[in-house]
Amino acid sequence: MDLRKLKTLIDLVSDSNVTELEITEAEGKVRIVKGGPTVVHAQTYAAVPAPAPQPVAAAVIAPAAPVETGHAVKSPMVGTFYRSASPGAKAFVEIGSTVKVGETICIIEAMKILNEIEADQSGVVTQILCQNGQAVEYGQPLLVIE
Repeated sequence: MDLRKLKTLIDLVSDSNVTELEITEAEGKVRIVKGGPTVVHAQTYAAVPAPAPQPVAAAVIAPAAPVETGHAVKSPMVGTFYRSASPGAKAFVEIGSTVKVGETICIIEAMKILNEIEADQSGVVTQILCQNGQAVEYGQPLLVIE
């Protein structure tokens, strides 16, 4: 799908009351889901057959530290976790930071779209469970607020 057309569709979803849009065309399928006032997530599916499987080297990914107490803020999508708005910029939160509901606490990049993740509970950040630049899964705990 043409990138200009994709951008237009994302803008359309962002500026409307539509929360989800899925379009299928000859060259593929695109699904756009709005997760909040400033969060839009788009997935594209190519209409080409999958390549033959290739051997994959095993990789060990250390699990995040278990959440002992407090409220875990979980990732609303698959993407890359960032603690700040740009490289070298100050992190949105640190351990010990006091946050309020709606305050940006990190960014998850998905499909070249930077999605601001907001605190869904007020309190003090007691754990940061992800490294800057780490790939995260849907529902994965990002940090803990008590």
